[in-house]
Amino acid sequence: MTTYTHNGVVRSVCPFDCPDTCGLHVTIQDGRVTGVTGDPDHPVTRGAICNKVRQLPDRVHHPDRLLYPMRRTGPKGSLQFERISWEDAYEEITRRMKSIMNESGAEAILPYSFYGNMGVLNAEGMDRRFFHRLGASKLDRTICNAAGSKGYSYTMGGSIGIDPEETVHTKLFLIWGANLVSTNMHQTMLATEARKQGARIIHIDVHRNRTSSWADEFIHLRPGSDGALALGLMHILIRDGHVKDEFIRDHTVGYDELRSEAAKYSPAVVSELTGIPVEKIEELAHAYGTTTPSFIRIGNGLQHHDNGGMIVRTIACLPALTGQWAEIGGGAMKGNSWYARFNNAAIEREDLLPDPNVRTVNMNQLGDALTSLEPAIRMLFVYNSNPAIVAPDQQKVRDGFMRDDLFTVTHDLFLTDTCKYADIVLPATAHLENLDLYSSYWHHYIQIGKPIMPPAGESKSNFTLFKELALRMGFEPELFDLTEEDMIRIALDSDHNPLLKHVTFDSLMENDWIKAGDGTRYPKTNRLPTPSGRIELYSESMSGAGLPPVATYTPLAEPETYPFLLTSGPNHSYINSTFANQAKLQKLEKRPTLHMHADDASRLQLIDGERVLLRNDRGEVRLTLKIGTDVLPGVLVTQGLWWDDEAEGRSAVNSLTPQRLADMGGGATFFSNRVEVVKIPVIEL
Repeated sequence: MTTYTHNGVVRSVCPFDCPDTCGLHVTIQDGRVTGVTGDPDHPVTRGAICNKVRQLPDRVHHPDRLLYPMRRTGPKGSLQFERISWEDAYEEITRRMKSIMNESGAEAILPYSFYGNMGVLNAEGMDRRFFHRLGASKLDRTICNAAGSKGYSYTMGGSIGIDPEETVHTKLFLIWGANLVSTNMHQTMLATEARKQGARIIHIDVHRNRTSSWADEFIHLRPGSDGALALGLMHILIRDGHVKDEFIRDHTVGYDELRSEAAKYSPAVVSELTGIPVEKIEELAHAYGTTTPSFIRIGNGLQHHDNGGMIVRTIACLPALTGQWAEIGGGAMKGNSWYARFNNAAIEREDLLPDPNVRTVNMNQLGDALTSLEPAIRMLFVYNSNPAIVAPDQQKVRDGFMRDDLFTVTHDLFLTDTCKYADIVLPATAHLENLDLYSSYWHHYIQIGKPIMPPAGESKSNFTLFKELALRMGFEPELFDLTEEDMIRIALDSDHNPLLKHVTFDSLMENDWIKAGDGTRYPKTNRLPTPSGRIELYSESMSGAGLPPVATYTPLAEPETYPFLLTSGPNHSYINSTFANQAKLQKLEKRPTLHMHADDASRLQLIDGERVLLRNDRGEVRLTLKIGTDVLPGVLVTQGLWWDDEAEGRSAVNSLTPQRLADMGGGATFFSNRVEVVKIPVIEL
């Protein structure tokens, strides 16, 4: 039986979709969370956390927490529910599942989830096992990093970057397509430490933001042109003799082919494509070619383009040309999840699928799936996600949700926008109420989060929900009647990953965190998991997949029907749509804004602070203008995924974004989006 701390300070882990995966100190008074700070002993957190997570007490004890199961009683969208028991909820869900399976087959059931909770058990454990055993349609979970991860893996073989703790030795940081101050604060801490030793920090992005102000220099480029800039840098590095021939010979394949492609991207050509002056391109290439060690932190944003996978693949080639991987503090990083690979096959049990060829639905195309897929999806089971806000082409998504013949179940902490369309709403635990296993996709520490308080009301974890559903469906107890400890031990039984050989359940329970890899470095001292074992500047795998085998540049695919390119990135106070219902954080963010260049505003006779209509063929939203030079002419930026608010006239920005998929990995193309801006008539105001 779990013993909870009634008063005191206990350790925990941040569960949210953020690379930092912080160690936490949680203060408990009279059984309530009263404060959350960073664990000062954690090697990366070092006592510092973001303001979002400091507000965890308000989230855990929020007055709107769901505390018991509910059934819809009014029309979809009305938020009219009645309280029911868990037994009633389970009975209706299992009855519906069995009926749908008998009438239409199990593939008429679709799970929809992502990483609202990054714990292994509650994000990709018992749930995956349950839906595999059920035989449901598979969900391709590609909404965030799929294109970039695939592109990076073509070069490096996996999500393999340098250890971020090494970056205190870096002398040149290229922060490329990432607002790190808002989304990876501990990398900024490490870079600040390096700057005290003389490091230079350059931010490359489409939007002048908090990271631009913190950096030593900002380079502004057009959306989707990052690959052209990377090729232009290669052109100059090769031209000026800044490549490291010995490293290229010993650790790469395909240099001659890449050199031929880079020859096409002169500074003048690249300037035309990117909007960066020729002299600035030359200066950047010279700095990168003459500074050792140099490190490139590749962000998430630039992969959300039609050419996003190739952009990341191209940037990932740069450190090989200058031999930076051989230096402590040199190289690149898109992510580091390869170091902490758990035994996912044993956790998820995809082998349980009755039909290994069951259809797969890309989560970025939920709108099409719900409105036109045949045979139709008849049950949607949503957890760890809020698709009525985060999925692209919102009108189609919501049209699908409104179908009378679609039965929707949601499992969440709050009545999100998705719950408006649910038939059954189930209360979810907060991560402080669960035992779970965590890894980071940035640093190398494996952590365990212990339950430090009882579940609120009648809430259940994802692990418990799908375990109990499985048993009620009559599935094998030996597969599903497991404890959290059982599944953590399975996850850590990783003979395929020797970097975890010293990490066990017992050692984690004793120490709270353990570093994966134990100092192993790639690629200098180890063979990479590419087909050749080397950094692949030329990729036979890409050729076999019908992709250009060497880095190249392709323009965006969105038709130029509308005059502005729109980028819809994260804001400082939310993580996707998480935290968007907390009053303190809403107050800090004030309102959804639209950044527009002053020249465009003047041409359209718009003024700062004015509400405008942003629209395209997919939908429309109303935003408040912020005019200046933080974006280039012809480019717009809005930040944050705000929940709908009819009183404020606020609707989801993903009403505008396309379902079109990126060049590789099935990734999203949120940022390859064109819109027009229209003045709102006074009568509407």
